[in-house]
Amino acid sequence: MKIKTSFQDVKTSNGTTMRVFIYEPNLPEYPEAKWPGVVCFSEIYQVTGPVERFASNIASAGYVVAAPSSFHEFEGPEAIPYDVEGTDRGNKYKADKKLEAYDEDCTLSIDLLVGLKSCTGRVAATGMCLGGHLALRAAFDPRCLSTFCYFATDIHSASLGLYTPPADPSADINTLPLISQGKLAHCEVAMVFGKQDTHVDREGRSMIRDGLDAGGGAVSFYEVQAEHAFIRDTSSKGRWDAALSRSLFGLMMELFERTVGRDLGPRKGGKAVLEHIC
Repeated sequence: MKIKTSFQDVKTSNGTTMRVFIYEPNLPEYPEAKWPGVVCFSEIYQVTGPVERFASNIASAGYVVAAPSSFHEFEGPEAIPYDVEGTDRGNKYKADKKLEAYDEDCTLSIDLLVGLKSCTGRVAATGMCLGGHLALRAAFDPRCLSTFCYFATDIHSASLGLYTPPADPSADINTLPLISQGKLAHCEVAMVFGKQDTHVDREGRSMIRDGLDAGGGAVSFYEVQAEHAFIRDTSSKGRWDAALSRSLFGLMMELFERTVGRDLGPRKGGKAVLEHIC
């Protein structure tokens, strides 16, 4: 299926502009087609070539995909290079951004999707690394019906962005405390981690898995023989596993197909194909 790309600039409450890249099917013969939506959150390098290809592959299966640029408080929407300087810059931005600002980005991205004429309003989420964590937090929004998270960082360590936990544990908005309150009960969750991932060790993975199990809801937890960033098809430092990436992509699409579906609407210019054949 062919796709088309565009972007929208969204104003945030702190006065910055978040650019959201949009990838969606291009079927002119179905002008009223509506597609389920997917928010695709990137690594610390913003929307790079690998992220764009990943989002485009989802769109080509019949989804409208929104990929937000996460670091609009600090710089423009351009991709950050996969080099030492870029990694240091991205990690600094990740730490300096407020946790509440990440959540606002999630909300605004879902707002954008459900507001598109081409979207059915049924929304899922995915992402990798930083984006894997954001995809999980996006699922706190009741409009997000499923999420597939690749090697999500900073969940077990409660270290995503600037945030001081309150004295009252029940008011803590870190990810695991929110999960323990049943905030994901409406959403089907799939988590993928590589067993050789140095960012999330075995103890951390167990903490995340136990937290998800205790929080209720439908959860699938995959631990695979891979390192961090194994789905990145360039600049992965030898960690890319193409075969494993294809297999997991299939699992993700099965989840999305089952939970958010699709609606093409009437065909332009005449009778439906099935009626014409009959």
